[in-house]
Amino acid sequence: MGGELFRRSIADLIPYEPGKPIEEVQRELGLERVVKLASNEGPFPPFPAAITAIEGATRELNRYPDGGAYALRSAIAEHHGVEMDEVVAGGGADGVIDLLSQSVLEEGDEIVCGWPSFPSYVLDALKVGAVPKKVPLRDHTYDLDAMLGEVGPRTKLVYVCHPNNPTGTANGREELLAFAAALPDHVLLVVDQAYFEYVDDPGYLDGVAELFEAGKRVVVLRTFSKIYGLAGLRVGYGVAPADVVKATSKVRRAFDVDAIAQVAARVSIGDEDELARRRALNKEGREELGKALRAHGLEPAGPALGNFLYVEVGDGAAMFDRLLRQGVIVRPLAGFGAPEAIRVTVGTPEENAFFAACLEQVLSGVS
Repeated sequence: MGGELFRRSIADLIPYEPGKPIEEVQRELGLERVVKLASNEGPFPPFPAAITAIEGATRELNRYPDGGAYALRSAIAEHHGVEMDEVVAGGGADGVIDLLSQSVLEEGDEIVCGWPSFPSYVLDALKVGAVPKKVPLRDHTYDLDAMLGEVGPRTKLVYVCHPNNPTGTANGREELLAFAAALPDHVLLVVDQAYFEYVDDPGYLDGVAELFEAGKRVVVLRTFSKIYGLAGLRVGYGVAPADVVKATSKVRRAFDVDAIAQVAARVSIGDEDELARRRALNKEGREELGKALRAHGLEPAGPALGNFLYVEVGDGAAMFDRLLRQGVIVRPLAGFGAPEAIRVTVGTPEENAFFAACLEQVLSGVS
């Protein structure tokens, strides 16, 4: 019965596995102190304006949220200088990826992405019976020339993770502009910029300003889960052509972005001083993590532009387990296509120092 009931396309699917929660690790291992540096969450709470808005919104939770996220989409549109019907909101950038997969892909269609990279590109394609073409990275970075070679008549979506999760690297501006120009008209380019606000590299391309507003047929993804400190509310968005936004509205769940997420995200937009402060602290923390790794002969991929580092350690699952027993949760990367590596998220200065001490204990054999 089970084999007949469920869709063939999900038979061999391995669900996305999130990072372990702190409470679970404390319970399993009997540890008092556990630091989570696994899920690329920001180490800071929501912006003060968001906390105030969240407290106020709780009094209206007996009402359904705005199903069209009008106020949030309007604020995002104004922020980017685009029209509201060119903005789609979702449950994180990941939610928008799901909407794109459902609205664009037919069974047998293809998507192209680099690999290792964010698993949802592949998983969401497989769910609808599409075929993912995973192109190996070159020097830990998307190989755009090789990706062009994989684009065929059934290719519908091409993803560029910018910067790439899990490696933290990004393609240069001119390379990306040339890639976008070379894609055939039947392909929709998706530029995933979930870590956009962390980047201070002048050579980094802004997908909204330099591709979408230049007339390219592209979807640019952003999220409030990272630097804005709203990971627990799951809210992100895409800037996209109006016909793409309209198509995604046909497959979205009713009220899929909750009321608190909408108001918290909306009031977070535009606080450039706080963004700059967090960006600077993240850069300092990323450098500290890099020093800790290099002190043991472990060279992270780079230059890294996000709030995390990728490092090859031989056996990622084994290193994850050894660090876990010391009280640090990092991310093993087999599900991302890199079983030989781990990903370490930038935490607070104190959390980063705790990671360095635990890494020293693990690699010196002293508990």
